[in-house]
Amino acid sequence: MRLVMDPLGTAAEVVELESLKRWSQTPPVHHLTDYSAIGEEQKHITSPFPFDPSINDKIALWSGDISLLSVDAIVNSTNESMTERSSISDRIYSRAGPALKEEVRQDVKECRTGEVRVTQGHNLPARYVIHTVGPKYNIKYQTAAENTLHSCYRNVLQKACELNLPAVAVCVINSVRRNFPPDEGAHIALRTVRRFLEQHRNSLDVVIFAVDNIDVGIYEVLLPLYFPRSLQEEETALWQLPANVGGPDGEPILPDRQIRIIDNPQHSLDGEESIDLSLQLETSVTVGEHAFSQMQGDLDQQRLLGERPQTDPISELMIKEMQNKERYERLLRRAKTEDLSEVSGIGCLYQSGYDRFGRPVIVFVGKWFPFREISLDKALLYLIYLLDPLVKSDYVITYFHTLTTNANHPSFTWLREVYNILPYKYKKNLKAFYIIHPTFWTKMMTWWFTTFMAPAIKHKVHSLPGVEYLYSVMSPDQLEIPAYITEYDMSMNGLRYFQPESPT
Repeated sequence: MRLVMDPLGTAAEVVELESLKRWSQTPPVHHLTDYSAIGEEQKHITSPFPFDPSINDKIALWSGDISLLSVDAIVNSTNESMTERSSISDRIYSRAGPALKEEVRQDVKECRTGEVRVTQGHNLPARYVIHTVGPKYNIKYQTAAENTLHSCYRNVLQKACELNLPAVAVCVINSVRRNFPPDEGAHIALRTVRRFLEQHRNSLDVVIFAVDNIDVGIYEVLLPLYFPRSLQEEETALWQLPANVGGPDGEPILPDRQIRIIDNPQHSLDGEESIDLSLQLETSVTVGEHAFSQMQGDLDQQRLLGERPQTDPISELMIKEMQNKERYERLLRRAKTEDLSEVSGIGCLYQSGYDRFGRPVIVFVGKWFPFREISLDKALLYLIYLLDPLVKSDYVITYFHTLTTNANHPSFTWLREVYNILPYKYKKNLKAFYIIHPTFWTKMMTWWFTTFMAPAIKHKVHSLPGVEYLYSVMSPDQLEIPAYITEYDMSMNGLRYFQPESPT
């Protein structure tokens, strides 16, 4: 066991390359969904990324501190002045010692967006550090941003080959701080690495995707699409892979002229607007419906190069957002005027008091939702009628799955339609979604929905085995639920099985 020290004298164990499992040795973490069974269209006749055990042997997915990896090179994502403060950069500089910062200041000085610079590893277990600058994500120039991120990953791998560095650990270069959607960044990373290894099989021994805990779930889901570990995973990926898988190097298909998305805000173009990432995640993000298929070409170039186009057409995304807004406003007007007693009289959806933070609690009783018998149009209108005045500020939802049957389970299609119709405030101000008495069906449904349809709310969903677990976040006298739920809970869990800590 080797230890490495940082300037503060803190010791940590070095992670040896031999201890990392290769992708081919990693069992599947997630069950792949059979999309043909739910009516999804197959996007490819044959897989653009076929099952290849030799390439899988060159891949490793690892979650941890990249500065502890004993490899030939690690990647540091930084800014153009190479002064960015992030958790990854801070760990790398701290463990490398002051010599790394001095080398950057004296010899490297800066790095343009999309390019790479190489320094010694100094006190790091890694021999070298490959620095690169990821792009800022702006919806108006999204194709250029995607192409630049592709260049980052490809230039890192190319530099490793040039320096004869067969083992390289790559961090997540795209950053939420620069508004880059994490799942779209992962698609680019995986696709670029796959294509590079296909073309340079003998140049690299292993590429390690060194990710933080926040990103590991995304990579676990998407890795089988680009690096299938079996013929079954390859076949399932025919539905899940994007329809457009880029050029021969994995790059987005773009016009010939060079477009550069700079990182340094001092050099940014006048009038450039940054779009907050949360706005990009407002609509559902499904594998296969991401920015690769939304190329704006000449318009992007004209704006980036300072040219004013003769006409300034609104992007397809803006049109879609306007249409969704208009549709929601029409539905809201209907919800306020139409007779919704057919749904309200069922009692499956209502407000029940407030939680300990003063946020309204919305209760949804699954057993009382007759999905196959009720008017789904009326159900949506009642949902909007009830929630619209509440979602202007923070709120929580508690869903009771107690004793539901197949007749109560909504379809994927309807859930996706509802999620797409509801505007951004519904997702942003939802602070928690509690599922009480979950089953295998709800767990699979929740994973699938939050992974492929609603990743923006994934971290807000919590499955609780009993009602009393809610009492840590809301007082019992604020929660009104049907008697059958309480009776079922007592029969399954007993009395006073959970004692929440007293609120401070």
